[in-house]
Amino acid sequence: MSGRQKVLLAALAGLLAALYLVAAAGGRHDRGDPTAGPGWLGRLGGRAATVDPATVTADCVPPAAPPTASAEGTVVAFTSGCLLRVADPGGLRSLVLRSRAPFVVTATAPGDADVTVHDEVTPGADGTALARVAVDRAVDVVLTCPGGGGCTVVVARS
Repeated sequence: MSGRQKVLLAALAGLLAALYLVAAAGGRHDRGDPTAGPGWLGRLGGRAATVDPATVTADCVPPAAPPTASAEGTVVAFTSGCLLRVADPGGLRSLVLRSRAPFVVTATAPGDADVTVHDEVTPGADGTALARVAVDRAVDVVLTCPGGGGCTVVVARS
């Protein structure tokens, strides 16, 4: 190995060590906040893709008013339960559900796992209950309204 190759190899090793130290020093040592936005690397790569509300149909029990379009997305109102049918998004996407009242969402996990995810969503400090459901194929998402008093959920664009 020539002297020039040795210098380049040493410079590369020094660069890798420096990058490791920067990554280790700048890392987070907590579990993170799932409601926080993406970090600097996520912002650099762009926003995560979401499901188009127009590809979601609703079948509610008892039948309520049909879903309506709004500036935020598709508004679904139901009394006790509702089945959202999401068409195949063609890749991994997030189904974004927002409400002013608590609601329960149940869906199968993406991928080949035989897992069903169940979450009781409650409004946060800003008064909005937010659920993000990962979908990678056509899937049924079940919404229920605790207490049976009626819920309004928006299938949001973002």
